[in-house]
Amino acid sequence: MGRLLLLLLPLYVLSSCSTQQRIPNYLQNVSDTTRLGRVDFPQLRIQKNDQLSIQVFSASTKREISDAPFNLPATASTDAATQGYLVDAEGNIEYPMLGFIKAEGLTRQELADVIKRKINENDSVLYNPSVVVRFLNLRVTVLGEVGKQGIIQFPGERVNIMEAIGLAGGITEFGLKNNIKVIREANGEREVGILDLSSDTVFHSRFYNLMQNDLVLVDPAPRKAKKTEQEAFFRQAGFVISIITATAVVIRLFQ
Repeated sequence: MGRLLLLLLPLYVLSSCSTQQRIPNYLQNVSDTTRLGRVDFPQLRIQKNDQLSIQVFSASTKREISDAPFNLPATASTDAATQGYLVDAEGNIEYPMLGFIKAEGLTRQELADVIKRKINENDSVLYNPSVVVRFLNLRVTVLGEVGKQGIIQFPGERVNIMEAIGLAGGITEFGLKNNIKVIREANGEREVGILDLSSDTVFHSRFYNLMQNDLVLVDPAPRKAKKTEQEAFFRQAGFVISIITATAVVIRLFQ
């Protein structure tokens, strides 16, 4: 029994002392700078299956002039602002009094301008109407080596890769910070962007600012697979030792 333990001990030491790859930190090559850089925040484009809040307001103060026909009615449980218009599989929304409107590919402001123009074309009663469009279902999905996998709701109407990773609990000790994949589907096409969160080049990627429905994947480092193999080996070794020990005890009892 003692000899078996002496044989397994060197294997344990060698495996636990195997060469470890250096883990990159976030933005590890970034230095302090006083230079001013322009930051552009791309506007989100409406996609199929988006849920939109749309409200129409008239500038008229006359009671007989109402914008109610152009708004969803409030219910007992929700107000009109939290009720949404679903962008269908054709990229359209069905709007009261106006019918179907093509929404896919437009920004919030562009859709608001389209609705305002259609109201002015079909109704001369509303005085200088204003239209407010908001997203109701902005979200991204983060999977892989993060603290908490799953769907993350946008805290506002924009989120970057750093914020999404932070909301997911950060990258675990086994996650690759320099090989983050962002999968994006827009206009019927699928794109994959690779981001290196350890380098300041991440700021120059068009995938740095996420879009709704993006999928973020954090791959595991090779050392995680090695650790998993080591743990499986020692579980098996422990099982074998238990059998040998039990057999030795039984033999001694019957000697």
